Formats: sequence, structure tokens, C-alpha cells
Amino acid sequence: MDKNISKIRAHDAIVGLIYLSGVGLSYITGDYRFLWIVIGVGSLQIISPFTKFCPVYFILNKIMPNSDPIQNGK
Repeated sequence: MDKNISKIRAHDAIVGLIYLSGVGLSYITGDYRFLWIVIGVGSLQIISPFTKFCPVYFILNKIMPNSDPIQNGK
């Protein structure tokens, strides 16, 4: 169970960094096209419960094979 918690925390940290980088780049550069990163990640998070696929969990499942797979499309 501890391995799954660390996988969930890693997922949250990665997604949070993507959100912050998209908003930060948009703010720093004044180019609002960087907000498409935030919109893309948000839309993937909205549809992932229905498709049961998350790209971040896909990578984390490969990196952390000793834990239970999460959001692996099953």
C-alpha cells in the first residue's frame, strides 16, 4: 500500500508541476498560448476516469513495477 501512496503522490507532483509551469510561462512571457498546456492536462484528467488511461500513471507504472498498476486502461 505504501508503494501506491508514493505513486499517487508522484502523480500529483508531476501534474502540479505541469500546471504551474504552464501558468508560470504564460505569466512570465505574456503569451497566453502556454495556457493550452494547462487546458490539455486538465482535459486529460477529466476524461481519465472514463477511459481508465493516464499518461503519467502509464509512465509511473513502468518505472515502479513493484506496485499495483493504477489507471492502466483496465
